[in-house]
Parts: sequence; structure tokens; C-alpha cells
Amino acid sequence: ADFTITGTDNKPVYSAKVKVHIAYGFGSFHKLDLEVGTNVDGKARFTGLPERVKKGLFFEASEGDRTGNAFDDPEKTCKSQFAVTLRKSVQETP
Repeated sequence: ADFTITGTDNKPVYSAKVKVHIAYGFGSFHKLDLEVGTNVDGKARFTGLPERVKKGLFFEASEGDRTGNAFDDPEKTCKSQFAVTLRKSVQETP
């Protein structure tokens, strides 16, 4: 899975973190948490991800107070490419 992480200004975000939690295998007993950082061009890559997962893969990207996400079903797509825009989180006021 290849990622290009940008801000709302469409500029690449350096040092953003992209995380994924993977539950796989019989009964989803095997679990794996992966994290990768972006380079100066806002690019990051995961290789060797399992092809069979029950619920797909949910990727979360973050940098400071900005977040974004992407979803992939590896059984349907191979070598996915994602463009994720990081936005500031909206906080509710009581």
C-alpha cells in the first residue's frame, strides 16, 4: 500500500505517521500493529501485508492535531495507492 499524505493546502506532510492494525489467520488470532512515517515528499509504503483479512485494512494517518484515514480490502485490490488529506480534528464544545 502506497500513501501520499498532504495537508489541506495540498502540500506534502513530512513526518506524518501512518498506522494499521491487522488481525489475520484462523479466527483472527494473529494480530499485528504497524506504523510508518512519511518522507519529505509526504510518501509512505507498507509492503508484505496479508492478502486475506476478514474486515479489510483501516489505515490512520496523523501529524500533530491533524488526522486522515483510508480503507483497503486487499482481496480486491493489489498494490493500492492512497492520497490522504490531513485535517484538523473537530472538537465538540459542551
